[in-house]
Amino acid sequence: MRIVLALLLILGASRMAAAETFDSEKGKISVQSIAEGLSHPWAIDFLPDGNMIVTERPGKMRIVTKAGGLGEPLNGVPDVDARGQGGLLDVAVHPNFARNRLIYWSYAEAGPGGNSTAVARGRLSEDNTALVEVRVIFSQKPKLRSTAHFGNRLVFDGNGHLFVTLGERSNAKTRGQAQELDSHLGKIVRLTEEGGVPSDNPFVDKPDALPEIWSYGHRNPQAAAINPATGALWEIEHGPRGGDEINIPEPGKNYGWPVISYGVNYSGSPVGSGKTKMRGMEQPIYQWTPVIAPSGMAFYAADLFPQWKGNLFVGGLRATALVRLELNGNKVAHEERLLRDLGLRIRDVAQGPDGALYVVTDEDDGQILRISPTTP
Repeated sequence: MRIVLALLLILGASRMAAAETFDSEKGKISVQSIAEGLSHPWAIDFLPDGNMIVTERPGKMRIVTKAGGLGEPLNGVPDVDARGQGGLLDVAVHPNFARNRLIYWSYAEAGPGGNSTAVARGRLSEDNTALVEVRVIFSQKPKLRSTAHFGNRLVFDGNGHLFVTLGERSNAKTRGQAQELDSHLGKIVRLTEEGGVPSDNPFVDKPDALPEIWSYGHRNPQAAAINPATGALWEIEHGPRGGDEINIPEPGKNYGWPVISYGVNYSGSPVGSGKTKMRGMEQPIYQWTPVIAPSGMAFYAADLFPQWKGNLFVGGLRATALVRLELNGNKVAHEERLLRDLGLRIRDVAQGPDGALYVVTDEDDGQILRISPTTP
């Protein structure tokens, strides 16, 4: 296996493109494509050795070396329903991977009635070629005949829990279920790391509610992360025509979809009540109209970019940008859009162990880009 990894490092080094320099409000940055040839990569996370694990929406998961070498697709990934927005979605390395070698991932799972978002976990084999002991720990209910709005991000909270963000599936007949507590549509759920229900979830004692639910009234949350300054979960969800939202979802609270929205339906008609506010429904801390189509987010907490420490970075699909947000507590104080000259759909963003920012581009020939300071 060491010989294989060495060959990957050599191949990866030959694939790495020359870095380009771009301006930002905080100084020039260097952007380098360290891997190419990925088919609509959806998510990226880091192993303890600094190598990356990447999902591709058609159903492949692979390890990419620090130098950009593409490993073969891992064996053991279940079949995915790779139609429309569905397929293999998020990936999250367990915080104690060095001890347990656990990897978690989400995907569109086919079944009776259609499909829905599922979460599985497995152990990465010692030779890094396969996922073994694979088990589905959560499956969204109900399944629908839809190929849109699966969500989905997976976030460990550091206290033994896993947050899962779930879309409302973009079905006009059922999107009202985002307001109903007997459905997983349009919800954020909170699980134990084994897939069980934490005893302090907000609806565990409500007989007609699904006990996994943490918050409800969400549309299509494709970005989520723990704010290291507060320990709170933040999520970002797609609006329709207008009204992409940043929320800090609190237990048991209602975030309004499809009753209130800062956007309108694609037809131009009002969403729900036509209002942006209503008693008993939470307001976003920030919204975009026109939309950026947010996907993936990371709070920057490293020292490589001291001028960016504490900033929030968000991938923009429609905006074809990496959006940088300066924060003042729980408020957004300033926004900058980076990498717009590249014209690429940014699907995910992560802070690497080296302090650099890494993004994946949602393209037929998808890339992993590394963002670092320019050297004098």
